[in-house]
Amino acid sequence: MATTPAPARVPGRHRPLLVCSGLMASLVLVCGVGLAVDDRLLLGEPVWYKPLKFAFAFGLYAATLSWLLPRLVKGRRLARWFGTVFAVTVVAEVGAVTAQAARGTVSHFNADRTDPVTLALTPVLTFGVMVIVIAQLVIGVAVLVQRTGGPALDRAVRAGTGLAVVGMLIPVFWMVTEINERTVTDANGHAVPLYQGHGIGDPDGNGMPLTHWSVTGGDFRVPHFFALHGIQVLLVLAAVLAALAARHAWLRSERVQARLVGSAAFGYTGLVAVVTWQAGRGQSFAHPDAATLAALAAVLLITAATVAVTIGTARRAARLAPAWPMSADR
Repeated sequence: MATTPAPARVPGRHRPLLVCSGLMASLVLVCGVGLAVDDRLLLGEPVWYKPLKFAFAFGLYAATLSWLLPRLVKGRRLARWFGTVFAVTVVAEVGAVTAQAARGTVSHFNADRTDPVTLALTPVLTFGVMVIVIAQLVIGVAVLVQRTGGPALDRAVRAGTGLAVVGMLIPVFWMVTEINERTVTDANGHAVPLYQGHGIGDPDGNGMPLTHWSVTGGDFRVPHFFALHGIQVLLVLAAVLAALAARHAWLRSERVQARLVGSAAFGYTGLVAVVTWQAGRGQSFAHPDAATLAALAAVLLITAATVAVTIGTARRAARLAPAWPMSADR
């Protein structure tokens, strides 16, 4: 008697990461209210702006990892464990940032030894970054050694995870290579000594609409942002290509989809490299010079050329393919 095969098990979500993402989404709403009712400024921007950006970025990335980790095959248990470490540390890190924002004072780089709350939160903010980076490195290695889906999805996940690792290492690099000791005034009018800053050339520069990135110097938050969110861009692209394949015959080849994702990954990596180089030279993202524009143009042209070649080759192959497959008895 024939038996009906059991349906394939659909991987669930990583619960700690999903909870982390939900908490970050809730914090985004809280910070939105804070921005509306609290007019205090800290280093030239609203006090609630930094926790809002942290909550949005980590919430989106935690949601992505919560979908990805259950789909791993090799090293799944290890990756899931480090995913939990990542989630818990992110909640602690962003919680410390939010607490300092609510108090109207600086969170990261704060060297005030007279404030007991700052003294208590400094280890969380300092070692939290290190734990998050280590957890991301382990997860990145776990992703690179296996296949999680089709060729296009594999390429998107691997390239995106690699970019995320780079994005988390970039701030660490500048924290240990750029020393900018100074004293600033917090939202309460108190002098606060700092040992570092996010800007290059202008340590506390800001001014760009929405992002508040520096308009007066380089800013390592620019490559950090682009690299961290590359995985979402590439996953969306892989999903769009898979959806379009139903309408375009030349896109039905998994190899073609993978090559297009690979071209996009190359272009996106080039973008991250250029904005990292730009920030390192103390140049604002908003004011690129001729060298930066030339580098961006080169990345764009090479990416566009590889995409055009891939599409052209795929379309020719689709036109030459027989409309109907030959039957087996002919």
